[in-house]
Amino acid sequence: MERIRGLSPSFKARTAGVLYLLSVLTAVFAEFVAHGRLGLAAVFVPVVGYVAVTLILLSIFMPVNKYISWLATACGLVGLGFEALQWRPGQVNPGMIFHAFYCVLIGYLMIRSAFLPRILGALMGLAGLLWLTYLSPQLVHKLSPYLTAVGILAEGLPMLWLLLMGVHVEHWSGPARIAEEWQ
Repeated sequence: MERIRGLSPSFKARTAGVLYLLSVLTAVFAEFVAHGRLGLAAVFVPVVGYVAVTLILLSIFMPVNKYISWLATACGLVGLGFEALQWRPGQVNPGMIFHAFYCVLIGYLMIRSAFLPRILGALMGLAGLLWLTYLSPQLVHKLSPYLTAVGILAEGLPMLWLLLMGVHVEHWSGPARIAEEWQ
């Protein structure tokens, strides 16, 4: 965590965007192409990549609100733990439920930040609300392709922004200095 803290916020944001993109692509590959040992490896690669994304976003959003940042990180990591266990279809997927809360909390932090456009936070929060539909396997079964498409788009656009644009460093450094003074 100490190494991550020393990096520039734009580099961290772009790194999170790259890792998110690689995680999604690997997850899609695992879902539709990979089988056997390759499939097992392709299941864990996105989880490990998203663990890194979660920790990087923790370091980016700590200046906004450290308590909500830590809560989001805890939800994200617990959800990823469940994802690694490969929950059986037809049951409530606790990994997606924790991921939903993670997205809502990160969306809130994006809205509250001065270094990202607020619309990105609204999109991330929308993705979290869509992922909450996983509380009802019957609803997910009926709406799955639509929920997945809109959820990935709503979650992916903020990550694409991080990859391409990073964060507005001048607006990030002010809250970061204030946060360091309080620690």
